[in-house]
Amino acid sequence: MASTKQNKDGRLSPPSEAAYERWVEEAGRAPQRDYSFDTVSGQPVDLLYLPPQVDADYLEDYGFPGQYPFTRGVQANMYRGKLWTMRQFAGFGTPEETNQRYKYLLSQGQTGLSVAFDMPTLMGYDADADIARGEVGRCGVAVSSLKDMETLFDGLDLGRLSVSQTINGPAFILLAFYVAVARKQGVPKDQLRGTLQADILKEYIAQKEWIFPPRESMRIVVDMIEYCTREMPKYNSISVSGYHIREAGSTAAQELAFTLADGFCYIEEGIKRGLEVDAFAPRISFFFNSHLDFFEEVAKFRAARRIWARRMRHKYGAKDPRSWRLRFHTQTAGCSLTEQQPENNIARTAFQALAAVLGGTNSLHTNAMDETIALPTAKAAKIALRTQQLIAYESGAANVIDPLAGSWYLENLTDRLEQQAEDYFQRVEDLGGVIPAIEQGFFQREIAQAAYQYQQAVDSGRRIIVGVNEFVDQDEDLDIPVLEITPEVEQRQRKKLAATRAGRDNTAVAATLERVREACKSSDNIMPPVIAAAEAYATLGEIVETVKAELGTWVEETVF
Repeated sequence: MASTKQNKDGRLSPPSEAAYERWVEEAGRAPQRDYSFDTVSGQPVDLLYLPPQVDADYLEDYGFPGQYPFTRGVQANMYRGKLWTMRQFAGFGTPEETNQRYKYLLSQGQTGLSVAFDMPTLMGYDADADIARGEVGRCGVAVSSLKDMETLFDGLDLGRLSVSQTINGPAFILLAFYVAVARKQGVPKDQLRGTLQADILKEYIAQKEWIFPPRESMRIVVDMIEYCTREMPKYNSISVSGYHIREAGSTAAQELAFTLADGFCYIEEGIKRGLEVDAFAPRISFFFNSHLDFFEEVAKFRAARRIWARRMRHKYGAKDPRSWRLRFHTQTAGCSLTEQQPENNIARTAFQALAAVLGGTNSLHTNAMDETIALPTAKAAKIALRTQQLIAYESGAANVIDPLAGSWYLENLTDRLEQQAEDYFQRVEDLGGVIPAIEQGFFQREIAQAAYQYQQAVDSGRRIIVGVNEFVDQDEDLDIPVLEITPEVEQRQRKKLAATRAGRDNTAVAATLERVREACKSSDNIMPPVIAAAEAYATLGEIVETVKAELGTWVEETVF
């Protein structure tokens, strides 16, 4: 944990002039946007502010932006060089409908795509599976085969766009679909940019959308990491996700600790596989929640970077500074939104997004006001995107790096969160590591207790939720536009899937699925045969069932 050391007169000690000049030189080499960084009233704003006297451990505890331990940001000049990626999470109904939404959002200034899949896809079922009835296209886009993926990205150049896919249990299959679509577009896989979530550990901890047992799932994740390291060097093979841990009811400290513990587990498994840490660690990214407590969220992001940098450097022996940099996407807190007075959600989202920006996020999704009622309408999605653009271009928040640094309150929060995370790391280690802790229900119990305590505070009125337990409007009119997903969506998807099966070479499909089966039995990397199966138009469900037959399934023990 960072210490506060003072001179005899109580002042903090500054960094050396030489260290400062080295950073100035580095920042000066970085590209800068053609933009006025003055305040709205015309006052000039420096790139970085330091207190007059600084901690003697400044370089170890804080550093300059773009330098170890990255507390103050992972780029030397942060948003003056490049704004965060505005990556609105979107997907609904059919691939055709979602494709049109993507084109609309890109036309409105969105700078990256993020795919939301429906529940059958997330759980590895085809649109025509009996268990999928009534759920196709409702919470995201339905994707059952390469044909659907081709439609989803029709007219969108994957060689130019960065695409994030939020999927975990069957992530390796969606990655295969994505690689196959890119090949059809003529885009080499080594040029693909984007992120696959693929964080199966947090599924067992929080979101509960797994297919295979934990240890077998980890084998598949490491196969993906290994494949992407060798074949897709610009692609983030995994996005370690604290977002869903927080949505399940965790505290900020739990989100921080459990997410980083998962990240370190993936590092350790990659090293066990024989991968050099500096070969794959730079392409691991993170995904955090930006919740209601503004300053705590900013502190959490700063602490996350510092913890990751220190452990990667000192515990795992990473030599490449890129391995020390924790890069992360942020989404505003869906669980904080209310169905009551939904327009209030616009303001909630705005200050949560601002916390993410002041905390140095690298990309951002802002929730729409209607997401507690249904998937966002086009207008609600545009308002959410405009919220990011207002922060970027009108608030002044992007003009200076880490502007809240030096606040006694913020630095205290940062240090406290770091120490709480370290305490959790020790508890997980005492249980034998992340997977044994999952199997023993440790994370699940901790989150459940935190969620219970939060709800007690709300129920007692000690925590106010505007419009819910205070400032309630008894005559509220909830008649706002809602995006409707009709039963015809499922019918169309089932027909398209039947046509795909009828039009493919089923002998070739069977042969590719047999190669997938053989890879599961051996230590061979599963990705090449899965990509071959995808290109033969084997469906998501067919591939999943093939893998299930060899690796099995898992049922969680009840946790009280």
